[in-house]
Amino acid sequence: MQHPFTPVASVPVDPRRARVHEEGWQSWSPSGAYALDTAPHRPTNDNWATVCYRPGVTVPAGVFQGEGLLALDPGDGSPVRLWAAIDPTREVPSVRLTVRGDVAEVGADGPVKEWTGADVQSVLADWADTLGLTAPRPAPTVWCSWYEYFTAVTEDDVHENLRAMDTLDLPVDVVQIDDGYQRALGDWLTLSGRFRSRAGIADAIRARGRRAGIWTAPFLVDPSSELAAAHPDWLVRDADGGFAHAGHNWGHDLRVLDTTHPEAAAYLTEVFTTLRAEGYDYFKVDFLYAGALDGVRHDPAADPLTAYRDGIALIRDAIGPDAYLLGCGAPILPSLGLFDAMRVSPDTAPHRRPEADDYSQPGQDPAEFTGVGRQWQHGRLWINDPDCLMARPAVETRERWAAHVEATGGLMASSDRLLSLDEWGVNTTRRLLSGGER
Repeated sequence: MQHPFTPVASVPVDPRRARVHEEGWQSWSPSGAYALDTAPHRPTNDNWATVCYRPGVTVPAGVFQGEGLLALDPGDGSPVRLWAAIDPTREVPSVRLTVRGDVAEVGADGPVKEWTGADVQSVLADWADTLGLTAPRPAPTVWCSWYEYFTAVTEDDVHENLRAMDTLDLPVDVVQIDDGYQRALGDWLTLSGRFRSRAGIADAIRARGRRAGIWTAPFLVDPSSELAAAHPDWLVRDADGGFAHAGHNWGHDLRVLDTTHPEAAAYLTEVFTTLRAEGYDYFKVDFLYAGALDGVRHDPAADPLTAYRDGIALIRDAIGPDAYLLGCGAPILPSLGLFDAMRVSPDTAPHRRPEADDYSQPGQDPAEFTGVGRQWQHGRLWINDPDCLMARPAVETRERWAAHVEATGGLMASSDRLLSLDEWGVNTTRRLLSGGER
């Protein structure tokens, strides 16, 4: 629920040169700097507003708004100003800016503190440096099944690419199985018909001197899953998990696991303890926005951000401190201190433009826009994940996308069928993965 906005600053600006940085709510929410005469990126339908933006928050037309962070470069040579949440893991106020002639009026619906700096990225970096977070561990290099096989991935596909890494001499540390190995969202320990043995494939990966990684969406539940049928009391009531379109993910409405329910929490712990025991030590946890949605939980005292952070803490406890944890689709500021690496942009895609020109949707253009806008987070909050390199010939503007991924200095992950790469693709993949641990 949004609270009333109260004024926090009135700033003279040069309307022709001023820039406003909006920080979006979660990984996929557009984040970046805009000229004052530019319309910021907004959701183009109600479902994407839930799944990719801050649920329940509507921004009026003609207004800039950041979730917990908003920066203004007045454009007149005066310092850049930043308004930041005071305790961002507990409360993330919306910060709103409205331009009236040559004055920017700034307001917030919760407590914020002001910072000043030389430019937008540096003032955000300065703020991050004050949080006292432990420097993130270097990221391993990764091969991920998603952008070639999507949910149709098979165990044989993974084995083929595992062999190809040796043939092509690619320095891949982690082989990460993405969505498609499980029978349904929520039924994480039940295999789809395309996989024979989760432990067996982890053993095969490790036998070749690589690490095994796996994907989950731990807070989402398919209404047709065994979990939903057997334990409806484990689900957050009155929570709209959004609808995942068939062409992109699962093609139906989604429910949310209530990690404040002791039995649901025990199940989540069992899932990750089992995966860790099977030999997986790299975990990509996705669609994490769901853990922070409003709804009726078993523990009425748990507000959504506390429930979210406690849910991630359950996962970390289950996998242990040495396993690598990558967040995606995650509320950015509520995730501080919880992850080794974080997706900082919407999904990339083999194409540039997103569906309906919505900059939360898959596409190289939105992934580059928000990835650049969040570069200040890298090495301060976590290792930035700009999303995967795709270097196969069928990928539109693959040279430009590879250059963006390389420039971030973040997590390097290949997501091609490796035997489909031409000479440029193999050489580029090898070069980016050979950048060493980051």
